[in-house]
Amino acid sequence: MATPSSLEEAASVESKSWTLRLRQAFDRTLPMDHLLPDRQPYYVGSWVYVFGVVTIAALVWVVVSGIVLSFFGPQWWHDSRVGRFFNSLHFWSVQLFFIFMVLHLWGQYFMAGWRSGRAATWMIGVVIFAVSVLTAFTGYLSQQNFDAQFIAINAKDAMNAGGIGAFFNVLNFGQMYGLHIMLLPIGVTILVVLHIVMVRTRGVVKPIDPEGGERP
Repeated sequence: MATPSSLEEAASVESKSWTLRLRQAFDRTLPMDHLLPDRQPYYVGSWVYVFGVVTIAALVWVVVSGIVLSFFGPQWWHDSRVGRFFNSLHFWSVQLFFIFMVLHLWGQYFMAGWRSGRAATWMIGVVIFAVSVLTAFTGYLSQQNFDAQFIAINAKDAMNAGGIGAFFNVLNFGQMYGLHIMLLPIGVTILVVLHIVMVRTRGVVKPIDPEGGERP
C-alpha cells in the first residue's frame, strides 16, 4: 500500500516531466472539444468559412501535385503527357487556391474578423496571402519556358531597384526552384496550420449586429 510520502514523491516526479507539462499545456490551450468539435454555431455555415475550407482543399492538391512534379523535374512536365497533366493540375489548383483565399480574406475583412481578440488570426491570414504571392511568383520563374524567361528578365530590374537582387536573383533557376519547392511551401503550410489552430482555439468571429453590437 502506497504511503502519503510515496504519493507526494510520485507527484513531484510527474511535475518535473516536461512531456506531462507539455501535454497539460496543450490540453489547456486547445482541448479536444475545440480541436474536433461535434457542434458549431449556426453562423459557421456562412459561405465565407466555406471559402476558407475550399482554400485548404486546394492547398492540399497544390502540395500533392507539386511533390509529384518535383520528383520528375522540368523535362518530364514538358515532354510527358502525364507530366503535362500534373503540371496542369498544379497550375489550376493554384488558381483555385488564390481565388478562394481572396474571397475568404475579403469576406473576413468586411465581417471585421479581427474583433474579440482575433487580430492575430486575421494578421496570420494576411501573411499567408503575402507569402503565397511570393511562392506563386517563384513558381512562374520555375516553369523553364519562355514565359518564365520573360517574367524573370522583366522582374530583374525591379528586384535590383528594390535592393534585393543580390540575394534574390530571379535569373537563377536553381535558387528560384529551391525556394519554390522547399522553403516557401513549408512556410505557407506552417502558417496555414497555425491559422487553423488559432481558429479552433478562439473560435470564429460572431456576425456584426446591425444595431451596432455583436450578436449573442
